[in-house]
Amino acid sequence: MIEFHAVSKSYWTGKKRKVILDKASFRVEPGRSLGILAPNGTGKTTLINMMAGLEKPDEGTITRTSRISFPLGFMGGVNNKHSGTENARYIARLYGLDPDYVEAFCRWLCGIEEYFDMPVGTYSQGMRARFSFSLMLAMEFDIYLIDEGMPSTTDVAFNRKAGTILRERLVGKTVVIVSHQSEILEKFCQVAGVLRNGQLYMFDSLEEAKRLYDYTE
Repeated sequence: MIEFHAVSKSYWTGKKRKVILDKASFRVEPGRSLGILAPNGTGKTTLINMMAGLEKPDEGTITRTSRISFPLGFMGGVNNKHSGTENARYIARLYGLDPDYVEAFCRWLCGIEEYFDMPVGTYSQGMRARFSFSLMLAMEFDIYLIDEGMPSTTDVAFNRKAGTILRERLVGKTVVIVSHQSEILEKFCQVAGVLRNGQLYMFDSLEEAKRLYDYTE
């Protein structure tokens, strides 16, 4: 479970204060995947980062009682000076997992050959995407956090292999997706919300959320 209680978050842009959330309260229940629709620039990434514990609220409390993933594609925990091998083993230890397994899984799924033993900072953008996605799939969580839909790379074979594993991982799990496109949410979400001007409006169905989102776009 993830529960927000009277959570507020804002940033100073240099000209004015941008409000992301204003005393928002909601809960992500196990087995009830949540989709949140929000226009670009409203704070989708900030919201998902707060769910993951990567950012703290200005006010209010966030309670987590499940194993919650870092946002899919997030590279913040990866050290560019270290190799894929070193990063995979370090992150495995952070999550209390077997470093040998995580390294072997990522090495197999990435398919970047000798680059896996080179510094991540030398990777191309596509290789970095494959590495971060592989790290996510090497671990199992109760709640998966996804920012702007499923990540993909330019490697078709990798996308097919990783997509198959992700679908297997998501069976019986809870997903939270934030996006500006309702089509991305349709496959996964039982309940939905709309984030706009710091307010999060929650609905029992995606159709209800879409009506408000489309009306106020």
